[in-house]
Amino acid sequence: MTDTSPDLSGLLDTIRKTVFVPVHPAGWPFVAAFAVASALLAMVWSALGWIGLLLTIWCIYFFRNPVRAVPKRDGLVVSPGCGRVVAVVPDQSLPPELDRAADTGPNFTRISIFLSVFDVHVNRAPIAGTVVQTAYRPGKFLNAALDKASTDNEMSATLLKVTDGKKDVDVAFVQIAGWVARRIINDLSAGQNVKTGQHMGLIRFGSRIDVYVPDYAVPMVAVGQRAIEGETILADLRSKEKQREAEMI
Repeated sequence: MTDTSPDLSGLLDTIRKTVFVPVHPAGWPFVAAFAVASALLAMVWSALGWIGLLLTIWCIYFFRNPVRAVPKRDGLVVSPGCGRVVAVVPDQSLPPELDRAADTGPNFTRISIFLSVFDVHVNRAPIAGTVVQTAYRPGKFLNAALDKASTDNEMSATLLKVTDGKKDVDVAFVQIAGWVARRIINDLSAGQNVKTGQHMGLIRFGSRIDVYVPDYAVPMVAVGQRAIEGETILADLRSKEKQREAEMI
């Protein structure tokens, strides 16, 4: 008789990963600094210590790195960041800092996601492929929700060569600093192979991520929709359906 009882160790491991959310390593120095500051403030006045404690807890919350269930089908482009979709714009070119790697045509669709200070700021690769190029551009720190943040703000761009059936296509994503953000971390390098949903960096505090997909790829999200990093499907390179639309209710 086959034993169909659940694997207790596997269940406990799932609970550990999903309930006790880990913190990204880049966040621990900030957590430590907040904790030390809280202790010093408490010596001056207990009320200040409590305020510092709340800020320390918020810092732990900000740098959280939840486990995600990443879709595995080929051709799916998942969200690299957690936040709200603020733009789905066709007929776009790649950022000038990036060189096209494949003959995907002149146009792309840009899907922009705004990350508030309450969203997860750990970033993930949107699709499996090979890193062709990374590029950094210094710039302004405008409100990341504004459309001109894509062209004016400090950013780090990554170009991927993705195999779609029998041809290679370009998919790019850009980490953009906001008026609060002052540090972009991109751990990828040219020649590196990545898989969908793989951790690739983070942006500290409010920010934005732009994803560029070939113009034939069907956007699967609408402006105003919430996106979850590593889980929400932004576009499908192989879908033939119409672009998703939404109504705010």
